[in-house]
Amino acid sequence: MQRKEFGLGDVVQMKKGHPCGTNAWKVIRMGMDIRMKCTGCDHSVLLPRTRFEQRLKKVLISAKKVESQE
Repeated sequence: MQRKEFGLGDVVQMKKGHPCGTNAWKVIRMGMDIRMKCTGCDHSVLLPRTRFEQRLKKVLISAKKVESQE
């Protein structure tokens, strides 16, 4: 299976939605663990990289594309 490409500052969609009703998360820390913040209620979650990659559905907004447009 191909590894999913994501980066710091990307807004991603996970397979399961957050209880607040939002399914969009912003990646705010990368390393062995990935910290992401809910875009709806600002709740922060820390997941191991392997679990994050399993649950990642797609990248909604790439931070690289936003930087290149400015």
